[in-house]
Amino acid sequence: MEITIKIDERKKEAKAFVEFLKNLSFVEITSQKKRYNKETEKAIEDVKKGKTQKVSLASFRNQLYS
Repeated sequence: MEITIKIDERKKEAKAFVEFLKNLSFVEITSQKKRYNKETEKAIEDVKKGKTQKVSLASFRNQLYS
């Protein structure tokens, strides 16, 4: 049986409680809050899946400053 608990981590006590829960072997913590905006999250996923290509620094700067 699974139990879902929602914790607002804006308070110091809540953060400490979450850290305590992370140390328990039978607890799995999942966060539904995205760390970044949608485009950045997609870029991170693309990198993890290997869908990107390496670009030289000079080429990147040309693209950036064009």
